[in-house]
Amino acid sequence: MPLSEHEQRLLDQMERALYAEDPKFASALEGTGLRTYTRRRVYLAAAGFVVGVGLLMGGMIAQPKFIWLSVVGFLVMLGCAVVAVAGWRRHPAAGGAGQGQRSAPQAHRKANVMDRMEQRWQRRRDEHDGL
Repeated sequence: MPLSEHEQRLLDQMERALYAEDPKFASALEGTGLRTYTRRRVYLAAAGFVVGVGLLMGGMIAQPKFIWLSVVGFLVMLGCAVVAVAGWRRHPAAGGAGQGQRSAPQAHRKANVMDRMEQRWQRRRDEHDGL
């Protein structure tokens, strides 16, 4: 559920107060944890992909007995590739647009959706209060 304008203003005031009181702590909370988590997840997926290649090759070398090892290696590679690509897409570029900076059409479209949802919520509350 989106925040109303009043709630958004209160949140902005709280953020400014936090930055004024303790800028070091506020900068530590800015969201680096999510970026670090995403980056670590991509690196682990890349390492898992390499392990999957090793399993695939090991299964191919020991062909008759351990063909299932190749299948497991392929599945590991596929899973790790999906995790890495999904994490990479969510990870903001270092010099590019950050989380709060979206393209104009996407931001406008999201604002329209949020406005409609908020209007619906208000109508429901008004109807409920009138009963």
